[in-house]
Amino acid sequence: MKRFLAMILTAFVLGGLLTVPSALCQDYSTNGQQKLAQTGFNFLGVSSDARAGAMGDAVTSIQSYVGALSHNPSTMADIPSLLSIDCSINSWIADIKYLELDAVVSPLSGRYGVIGLTLQSVDFGDVEGTMVWPNAQGYVDTQVMDPSALAVGIAYADMVSTQFGVGGQVQLAYQSLGESVVQGTGNTLTTKQNVANTLVYSFGTIYKTGIKSLAFGMSIRNFSQDVKYEQESFSLPLTFTFGVSANVLDFVEMGGPKQSFVVSCDLSHPTSHPEQLKIGAEYNFMNVIALRGGYITGDSEDGITYGVGISSSGLGISAANFNVDYSYTPFGVFNNVQRFTVSFSL
Repeated sequence: MKRFLAMILTAFVLGGLLTVPSALCQDYSTNGQQKLAQTGFNFLGVSSDARAGAMGDAVTSIQSYVGALSHNPSTMADIPSLLSIDCSINSWIADIKYLELDAVVSPLSGRYGVIGLTLQSVDFGDVEGTMVWPNAQGYVDTQVMDPSALAVGIAYADMVSTQFGVGGQVQLAYQSLGESVVQGTGNTLTTKQNVANTLVYSFGTIYKTGIKSLAFGMSIRNFSQDVKYEQESFSLPLTFTFGVSANVLDFVEMGGPKQSFVVSCDLSHPTSHPEQLKIGAEYNFMNVIALRGGYITGDSEDGITYGVGISSSGLGISAANFNVDYSYTPFGVFNNVQRFTVSFSL
């Protein structure tokens, strides 16, 4: 059964890796002008995990990672814990609030693969509604709108061999832009609900080279059919990412207390804005405290990222492990983004 599931998942992943990059390389232009910011449901491209945020989101090849559900589902394939749960709060730009819950279950020590569940909820706050009107101002106030978004998903990942893992995820994504008042014939007014939903697919692979902790990862996120509210349809934030990472202290003979220094690098190709190079680093001392940093290129508002994490695993005080992570991301004219993640595993 495990081999059958792994074969199916591998076929999907390899098929996606062969077909999607060619679609990403198309010339996204209209009348000779570059097409930017043409995607919708962009909340699916935002990670709320504080560890990832602190490392510049360069986590596509980070191994045994619960936050993989927002980046590369295959990297959760070798999580040793029976149950791992993350809860993240993200204070995004423009007072937008994200809440994300991730859970990974590894039954029978992962003999039949690993199952992941995720829920992402977005509160965009209140928005003052207006509509075009033939008066001196050219518009009238309608009502306060309360846009929101929600995505729920299930994922499966498996180590096909000791070095190669695959993973996939399917999500049901929903977005409501509130009610709008539309002027009909004459002076009649009607109210319309602006709601859309779709299925979203993500795939990924991870390859452990066997050279110390050196690993490569690839992912395709947010593959879906186009979505339409009225007349114009739009695509989702489809993204292809390739990453590499390693614990550089594995290559150096060191004594003393247990410590690691993971360096990672991701090259990301989104559909609606230029490519991004993301670099991340994490220094971990005795599995108790972690200091993190990162850097993101390709966006005028991105740059250096920071973060810290505290874990109980190095203390050995209980069978269960608790982690608290925080990240701070300066975001240009939008001031900053702060993320908090509380994790539990056993």
